[in-house]
Amino acid sequence: MMKMEGGVFTFGAGGYGQLGHNSTSHEINPRKVFELMGSIVTQIACGRQHTSAFVPSSGRIYSFGLGGNGQLGTGSTSNRKSPFTVKGNWFPYTGQCPPDIDSEEYFCVKRIFSGGDQSFSHYSNRQNCGPPDDFRCPDPSKQIWTVNEALIQKWLSYPSGRLPVEIANEIDGTFSSSGCLNGSFLAVSNDDHYRTGTKFSGVDMNAARLLFHKLIQPDHPQISQQVAASLEKNLIPKLTSSLPDVEALRFYLTLPECPLMSDSNNFTTIAIPFGTALVNLEKAPLKVLENWWSVLEPPLFLKIVELFKEVVVHLLKLYKIGIPPSERRIFNNFLHTALKVLEILHRVNEKTGQIIQYDKFYIHEVQELIDIRNDYINWVQQQAYGMLADIPVTICTYPFVFDAQAKTTLLQTDAVLQMQMAIDQAHRQNVSSLFLPVIESVNPCLILVVRRENIVGDAMEVLRKTKNIDYKKPLKVIFVGEDAVDAGGVRKEFFLLIMRELLDPKYGMFRYYEESRLIWFSDKTFEDSDLFHLIGVICGLAIYNFTIVDLHFPLALYKKLLKKKPSLDDLKELVPDVGRSMQQLLDYPEDDVEETFCLNFTITVENFGATEVKELVLNGADTAVNKQNRQEFVDAYVDYIFNKSVASLFDAFHAGFHKVCGGKVLQLFQPNELQAMVIGNTNYDWKELEKNTEYKGEYWAEHPTIKIFWEVFHELPLEKKKQFLLFLTGSDRIPILGMKSLKLVIQSTGGGEEYLPVSHTCFNLLDLPKYTEKETLRSKLIQAIDHNEGFSLI
Repeated sequence: MMKMEGGVFTFGAGGYGQLGHNSTSHEINPRKVFELMGSIVTQIACGRQHTSAFVPSSGRIYSFGLGGNGQLGTGSTSNRKSPFTVKGNWFPYTGQCPPDIDSEEYFCVKRIFSGGDQSFSHYSNRQNCGPPDDFRCPDPSKQIWTVNEALIQKWLSYPSGRLPVEIANEIDGTFSSSGCLNGSFLAVSNDDHYRTGTKFSGVDMNAARLLFHKLIQPDHPQISQQVAASLEKNLIPKLTSSLPDVEALRFYLTLPECPLMSDSNNFTTIAIPFGTALVNLEKAPLKVLENWWSVLEPPLFLKIVELFKEVVVHLLKLYKIGIPPSERRIFNNFLHTALKVLEILHRVNEKTGQIIQYDKFYIHEVQELIDIRNDYINWVQQQAYGMLADIPVTICTYPFVFDAQAKTTLLQTDAVLQMQMAIDQAHRQNVSSLFLPVIESVNPCLILVVRRENIVGDAMEVLRKTKNIDYKKPLKVIFVGEDAVDAGGVRKEFFLLIMRELLDPKYGMFRYYEESRLIWFSDKTFEDSDLFHLIGVICGLAIYNFTIVDLHFPLALYKKLLKKKPSLDDLKELVPDVGRSMQQLLDYPEDDVEETFCLNFTITVENFGATEVKELVLNGADTAVNKQNRQEFVDAYVDYIFNKSVASLFDAFHAGFHKVCGGKVLQLFQPNELQAMVIGNTNYDWKELEKNTEYKGEYWAEHPTIKIFWEVFHELPLEKKKQFLLFLTGSDRIPILGMKSLKLVIQSTGGGEEYLPVSHTCFNLLDLPKYTEKETLRSKLIQAIDHNEGFSLI
């Protein structure tokens, strides 16, 4: 390696002295050749195990290394461990040959060469005395083409139409060569591209984006066509899984910035073959590429993600239109490649703590383009029997692309399958009991018979005796003394009432936080773990039976259910004032943390009116919090609140919950999505509710009674609107999929205006008398929703 001032650095194998350091040691770092210091070297040539250097100021050639075949030109076959002058009558180039020198005896070197075990020089004599080559300043005409501002401007300067042959050749040569593209878009500040390694690409990604977009323009389609043809026919087919150096990976980083990659016309010819080459990279180069991706700016990383999401959508649209049987295997390979690239990108995103939000990987069109239920069944079969030739790639293999709606469909599909299996098993047992009296007949449903005044005790008695398989059966609830047939509405009210009872302060099972209005497990409860297990079961049954429940836990609960660690953000949600104090501790800029905050590794808790000090770590009372360990203190505090102090209680809850609805599908959810599955959300859109409402009997959207109904409804305060939802659906929250999934039905009744509206919660159905006066309707509606508990006819 030469620097511009002519200094020579060598590194690598040195067993024969070919590094010129007067030794035979190997060098793992560049080391300057001491013997050549003070000389301006302009040419270096390397043989198999020997080196030559040329100094134009003296006209001399130096050589060092293995000389067994005379390749050093020193007049002997000895090895040389430091630079030695090659024999010859050399003179320096001065612009012209001195008149008193015989040009037949003295030589002016033009260029030196070294082969395997040979060396030679090209010289000029007096009649043809030109300057020698200077490797420090490469001849632009001999450099490889790279995509840069000047070259693009040159290409664009030609008018639209057929490209001149020389320009077409330049474009083809540039975009047919990975070397040309890998040498393009290099970072220039402080020679950053020389730092290229496993952690640093040496590429200016913004330059790549700007230059690609400048080159690929609608006004110059012939250029775009030539670039696409070169990539498709020459460059991408030659890519291999093993690369000679990390610099050869730059192409994989920059090419997704080319607009041609995002053109659906090029998906099967460029983007997918590019993805195939990427997926087939060996482990070591792929790891380097992942490292480079991990430090990209979010918009640049998102660009690659969006590209392959578009490819997946494009392929799924083709599949929906219809793929000929002869092409299905190719289609499956294409789809597998695009999803596999997304899987690698998703892995990078997760390892780095999310360069982009997890929902940026969601492909919202999936549910419209494939039958998710069928995809799930195919996936289950593949899990059991392996990949079958006639089963396409299953999207369930790549669950990170599913949005909340798709995941909910998957969970419902899984629940229906398990319910059906439980029902089938019950039927088989019942059939057997007809012939074998020792076998007891069983109910195909999980039946809960409860009294309103003892709903917790009755439910616990039944659930304690329930086998695990029975939790998978459809749930039916019967309130003692009531005639309601449970088509869903009775079940909704059961969940509402039992959770309200279990969370009652009289049990002391949970601590209520005034500022956040949230609850968390109380480590001072006298209740045994059975009740916590029951709450877990109830939550699981609610999800399993598609019913939302009123449960005011922080997001930390759902993180723990999905085996994710709670963080300081969760403490801020549950106990805002304590969370703010912890953040102030972490943000404090001065060094005197210990003196300012006066903290040690303990926490003070209330114990029935008295205060008790708990150590967060071993010898915590003797360990002061300082600037170096404050993060450890905060982590230990969060861990105590959410984990250590309530471990046995949460374990009971966790066991009950997963007994009902644990499994692979649940693990697809993010914590906030699981939270919305359990308790619904409050993203109210009352106009959407009106828009999606259906009408039966004499009613239609423009019926006078319906018009005044919606006038009255929209005038109600928020709390009354929520009460109406509770009255009609059994919950004042809306499902995870939003108002669009909450379809209400309003039907006319034959009674007069003296009757109240009646709800059928199992069907979200409202019986609405034909009121003619707005105030009458308002009065009767409010009267009805203020008395919303209990069923007489469902």
